[in-house]
Amino acid sequence: MNREIVLDTETTGLSPQSGDRVVELGCVELINHIPTGRTFHEYFNPERAMPEEAFRVHGLSDDFLRDKPRFSEKAEAFAQFIGDATLIAHNAPFDMGFLNEEFKRCGRGTLTNKVIDTVQVARERHPGARVSLDALCKHYGIDNSKRTLHGALLDSEILAEVYLELIGGRQVALALNAEIRSSSVMIALDRVPARQRPVPLAARVSQAEREAHAKLLASLKEPLWGYYAEAAE
Repeated sequence: MNREIVLDTETTGLSPQSGDRVVELGCVELINHIPTGRTFHEYFNPERAMPEEAFRVHGLSDDFLRDKPRFSEKAEAFAQFIGDATLIAHNAPFDMGFLNEEFKRCGRGTLTNKVIDTVQVARERHPGARVSLDALCKHYGIDNSKRTLHGALLDSEILAEVYLELIGGRQVALALNAEIRSSSVMIALDRVPARQRPVPLAARVSQAEREAHAKLLASLKEPLWGYYAEAAE
């Protein structure tokens, strides 16, 4: 089973080492490149004022975040959700830098999961092209009309679609689904026993039908089933 977690963060700024904090975290689970519907989403009180520049990006105000949990209160739930899955992020060094800094603040070790940076994947797939999330959505025809402001969960859901396009995962998923359905049908066929007839077939045949059948057999030259008919009498 190939388990992946597509994630995105919103923050108070650009530098976790300078005291900027994570204020939103959104995650989407993929199994064998298929979204399962399982998500992880939290807002956090950053314990500091929200700079105007960051507020214009994601719209998360001090008033909105004041009663939200601190990252340390949800760190274990997040760690349990991701487990040892591969983590996928757009400009992954940014998100992973913030998450690892938050984990260090909690007295926890940094994340050791394998990480895939979709910016790097996009640059390899489309050399010279723009690789912002909006540009990739336009390239692949993915609807991002609801993305008026940055939001971690929405961006993760959009990024999951972009990621599948980048790796050809839609075709992989379709093939896998077909294989699973085919295997399930064969297993079902193997396990369903034939039901016995409530009335033996021979009991349903009239005397006239028996005589007609015997006449037909007599008209054939050494029919194979004639041997079995004689043996059964």
